[in-house]
Amino acid sequence: MDKIDFKKTDSYHAPKTFQSIDVPQMQYLMIDGHGDPNTSQAYQDALKTLYPVAYKLKFASKLAGRDYVMPPLEGLWWAEQMESFTVARDKSQWDWTMMLMVPEWLGPDDVAQALDTAQSSGELPAGDKIRLGCLSEGSCV
Repeated sequence: MDKIDFKKTDSYHAPKTFQSIDVPQMQYLMIDGHGDPNTSQAYQDALKTLYPVAYKLKFASKLAGRDYVMPPLEGLWWAEQMESFTVARDKSQWDWTMMLMVPEWLGPDDVAQALDTAQSSGELPAGDKIRLGCLSEGSCV
């Protein structure tokens, strides 16, 4: 069985020069939160929840005959007042969505099963906040 490494696809692998690319819609395990990622308990809880569920998905997929390398952690970052994000760098005012990409062959039922399995294996402090969502970046440079 071949192991797919999504970091080696055009969507993740950045060229050495600026290029215009069309990033396809991808699905992610996502958790939304607020606060400084260096000190926020919500941020730590998000990571302590995303990874166990993502690894349960990965191993279930492998057992079903499709293996892949765990994609890197990704994040969306913004702030209600953009000055706190761009000028003051007041991370306590930041909002974020932390994400781990999920291959298209896995769906909501797989995520629900992985979440149940991960919860039975240990505490998931943000288990009630995890969701499967899509992100469509579209045209990017």
